[in-house]
Amino acid sequence: MPVSRLLLFAVLAAALAVPAFVPGLAADAPMHPLHPALRHGACLNKAEQRAAVAAREAIPLAQAIKILRAHGKHGEVVGARLCRRDEKLLYVLTLLAHNGKVIRTSVDAANGDLLVNTR
Repeated sequence: MPVSRLLLFAVLAAALAVPAFVPGLAADAPMHPLHPALRHGACLNKAEQRAAVAAREAIPLAQAIKILRAHGKHGEVVGARLCRRDEKLLYVLTLLAHNGKVIRTSVDAANGDLLVNTR
């Protein structure tokens, strides 16, 4: 496995472990309504994602990624979920920027609007 992949996995593992050990970042902390760390129960499984795209309720993931690129987000996409929040479908995307920062952002899956960008 190339060193860059190992570094990527190490960074992601560390980023996922931080909320468990830092006060105020625990799962019970209040979150912004569009916070990228949406409850897992609100996210669609693969079959539901395919059905939403087929029914044109959601744009394809590739199109959501193109929208990110158009807004200057050029990191590697390391996570993508299609979630339902307040009767809307959102793509919750996690990117690893070239400088090593983890970027979380959301794209409205119905119209492609960029919604949230938290670091």
